[in-house]
Amino acid sequence: MDLRQMEYLVALADERHFTRAAELIGISQSGLSAAIRSLEDELGTALFTRTTRRVEPTEAGFALLPYARMMLEQAAGARDAVVKASRAVSGSLSIGAEQCLGLVDVNSLLDRFHRRHPLVETMFTQCGSHDLLGMVRAGELDVAFVATDKRLSTLPHREIGREPLVVVTLPDHPLAARSSVQWDALGGQDFVDFGAAWGVRALNESVFAARGLRRRVRCTVNDVHTLLDLVARGLGIAVVPRHVAAKPQAAALRVLPLTEEDTPQWTVSVVSTAWDQADSPAAHLLELLPGADAAPSPAEPVRLPV
Repeated sequence: MDLRQMEYLVALADERHFTRAAELIGISQSGLSAAIRSLEDELGTALFTRTTRRVEPTEAGFALLPYARMMLEQAAGARDAVVKASRAVSGSLSIGAEQCLGLVDVNSLLDRFHRRHPLVETMFTQCGSHDLLGMVRAGELDVAFVATDKRLSTLPHREIGREPLVVVTLPDHPLAARSSVQWDALGGQDFVDFGAAWGVRALNESVFAARGLRRRVRCTVNDVHTLLDLVARGLGIAVVPRHVAAKPQAAALRVLPLTEEDTPQWTVSVVSTAWDQADSPAAHLLELLPGADAAPSPAEPVRLPV
């Protein structure tokens, strides 16, 4: 057993889905499947049961999982200790993120960064993605984690991952009896949605406008848990990224997938102007991200009218 196999095991156990786990750790689905089969062959037992829709750890898989997590935590701690002893980084770091991004745990990332570089003063801002992009352009943020693929062309960025959108509603709502829902069925419904600066709000607005559908946003919020609470109180339905619908606060709600193949996906990216600043605190934060050695998408020059 090696650390890479343990990383794959944990990702698959957490996601319960080969495609999502492979996207999370940045390998192909076939590569992940082969690695898990190799580990099962080495141990002489199945670690997961596989169906066409879901993957579940077996009893042996659950038994191995805490040890796998411990191995990964110890390896990360060892690397952090070496970095802390060999590279004294100081200064300040300004970082921003939308709340509850799901595809990246910003709090965990900051915790690990602080253990590596305790001399760095960190300032963390949470607000909508479009506001965060403005702060990066103004030089107010070194790094931003945003949930949009719009307005990024003039900034160096790298996509972290994507998720589909789903509908959350009360179990007794007229839509709740369906196994899935089409966008057209959402026309004329009452909604709870995020503020205009949030990436998912802009995504929702663009989809409804493109389809010529009208909707009424009864409540606008700036907090994920408040949105779920208001949906549970019957103030409206909501279209949210899949991981939001998996939160404990949504346990009593009905979750409906959207069926159209052309439904846009919710995209999380990291944006920074510090990729080429090798000794900056921001660059040291970016190196902790999976696939950190991949080059960011280059910023496109801003073309001013002649």
